[in-house]
Amino acid sequence: MALTEKDVRYVAELAHLELAEEEVKKFLPQLDSILAYMQKLNELDTTEVEPMAQVTYPAAENPALRKDRPRPTFHQDEALGNAPERGADYFKVPRVIERE
Repeated sequence: MALTEKDVRYVAELAHLELAEEEVKKFLPQLDSILAYMQKLNELDTTEVEPMAQVTYPAAENPALRKDRPRPTFHQDEALGNAPERGADYFKVPRVIERE
């Protein structure tokens, strides 16, 4: 299945990206080749391959770094004490994604 420019624009919209027309034309063959490679990988017989939990290093069944146990937490005023801007009971942060 060959991708179309409409497909590239749809993927860009999902990723909240605004692409210029030349970028759409540039990314079309790149995305198409990625999907072709994924299709090629899907053709491999992996029935004898054991599932892997970690691909970067060998780990125990539960590779947690520490035990999960209750600890004292900050009081709300202390947690918000250094906030550059705060709401009633929360941090106020600038909007980073604006959609129309």
